[in-house]
Amino acid sequence: MMASPQPERLRFDPATPNTSRMADYYLGGKDNFAADREVAQIALSLAPELPAMAREGRAFLGRVVRFLAGCGIRQFVDIGCGLPLPGGTHQVLRDLVPDARVVYVDNDPMVVVHTQAVLKEGDAATVIEADLRDPEGLLAHPGLTATIDLDRPVAVLLLSVLSHLPDDLEAAQVVAALHKAVTPGSHLAFSHAVSDLRPETTARLAALYQERGSITGPYRANLRTRAEVECFFDGLRLVEPGLVYIPEWRPDRAALHSTESIWTVGGVGVKE
Repeated sequence: MMASPQPERLRFDPATPNTSRMADYYLGGKDNFAADREVAQIALSLAPELPAMAREGRAFLGRVVRFLAGCGIRQFVDIGCGLPLPGGTHQVLRDLVPDARVVYVDNDPMVVVHTQAVLKEGDAATVIEADLRDPEGLLAHPGLTATIDLDRPVAVLLLSVLSHLPDDLEAAQVVAALHKAVTPGSHLAFSHAVSDLRPETTARLAALYQERGSITGPYRANLRTRAEVECFFDGLRLVEPGLVYIPEWRPDRAALHSTESIWTVGGVGVKE
């Protein structure tokens, strides 16, 4: 059975910690509240590398988008985009392929409002409020269909978002629905923090998020493993170098951090 077509809509609550706002805090942003900072400080005591992971995640996004633009992709759907930060998908594309179109997707109303506020007139980008757990509804959203032609190749970015779907069957069904909906020549890009390198740390972080009730949804007792993440590429052709820790994915500079401190894997698959 597919996931519920009408997931409960998130509400804005500054008193409840939110992982998107916590990521903003790790990166030195100002779009966070006391509740976010409190839990973020506890998380940092467990994993001081979290800010480095956030920076590497942004760098990975940039390399993926540039790679996809080089493959001729001109349509991008960035799901679970989070609060707007420098180096966003449309910003990476602006000088490379100004005609590329971007739809940002998030189920957090605060993210949608902030993104609407920073998008400039002339940006070939829009943002919609939709939920990954309802992929059919997401893809049928008028804001998406007015911008994206699903009969042409598209890049679907699922970066650091599938960990918010702790049920493996639900996550697999969501990915399968997105895979089915896009035309051959489309690409799906994933990144996902994994437990392989730091199982005790990731288990403690998951327990912290569960205990403090992040509004971004439930967490597993531990993160998926790299092998479990690789299953999301079933039916896709993995591009080189495959599913690797993100500093190792087509690096364009010397690594700033060791793999041991960046326990997020990423990769890009092509629908043939």
